[in-house]
Amino acid sequence: MNLSKNLSCAALIIAVCAFFPKEILAQPQLTFPQLSQKASVKQTIGLTDISIDYHRPLVKGRKIWGGLVPYNEVWRAGANENTTIDFSDNVKINGMDLPAGKYGLHMIPSENEWTIIFNKDNAAWGSFFYNPGQDALRIKVKPQTADFVEALTYTFTDPTTNSVEANLRWEKLNVPFKIVVDVKNVVLASIRKELTGLAGFYWQPFMQAAAYCLRNDFSLDDGTKWVDKSISINKNFSNMRVKAGLLNKLGKTEEAGKLIDDAWKIATENEINTTGYQYLNAKNYDKAIETFKMNIDRHPDSWNVYDSLADAYEKSGNKELALENYGKALKMTVDQKQKDRISKTIQNLK
Repeated sequence: MNLSKNLSCAALIIAVCAFFPKEILAQPQLTFPQLSQKASVKQTIGLTDISIDYHRPLVKGRKIWGGLVPYNEVWRAGANENTTIDFSDNVKINGMDLPAGKYGLHMIPSENEWTIIFNKDNAAWGSFFYNPGQDALRIKVKPQTADFVEALTYTFTDPTTNSVEANLRWEKLNVPFKIVVDVKNVVLASIRKELTGLAGFYWQPFMQAAAYCLRNDFSLDDGTKWVDKSISINKNFSNMRVKAGLLNKLGKTEEAGKLIDDAWKIATENEINTTGYQYLNAKNYDKAIETFKMNIDRHPDSWNVYDSLADAYEKSGNKELALENYGKALKMTVDQKQKDRISKTIQNLK
């Protein structure tokens, strides 16, 4: 071994490294497919976005549980870097509170019970640097036997208006946990925020906010405040009806009755017609017919009001009165498309 020659080479390397910047000496790295491919799955519940990002290892004939994935040890719940789960709003996981945010998702498998961990560190590599002091939540779940799945898969199943089930599927196991969202309060917070923006200059958004409270029998005081703001900007049939509905919910039936009477007095033909169809779609035929007749009394020269009344009679099973009113509408309209439609309807009824 020529020691002096080796020392000379080492000195040369040091000199070269000192002369050239690190960027030049750095070796470029080519990009190749990962064995455990990257995937993501998303679900929206109400206004809340939920997503899981992960990598998908394959079974490849290996023993997975208690083998490749040891029992009673923290596992990255996927492959490569952190599996992460992200919630845009606060949620409940199997009944336990979890604040909005992005979490590293880890699991501790065992034969009969698993621990699912939501950890505040979402940027670590797998579970190698897992720190239990960063746990935001731990829950216990029972694994379920399921059909074989070659590639590890996360799914969202059984969505409802306020919940969804998340599932880890791999080999012959399904590991589920339930996510519940307080949709009404999330929507309420969104409404409050939006009404401080451009929407706050118009009557319609305030009425829409109040109508949401009315439909959901929720936060009625806020609904009343918002509909009053809508009315102060532009008093009309639509927002007066919403307010009357809120007053009824609050037990102020006499005040609600007077308000709805006043609302009918200023209703336009289109507003009355729309209300009639709301009753008709709800199969409240008597109220629909009553509303369409009111429109005829106010707008006897409009072909459309007779057409709407005929539609209500047809759906309620009164063919004779349906034909009578379709006939009136046909004589009055000058629109050829409407004439053709009404004529065809009449022929089908005869």
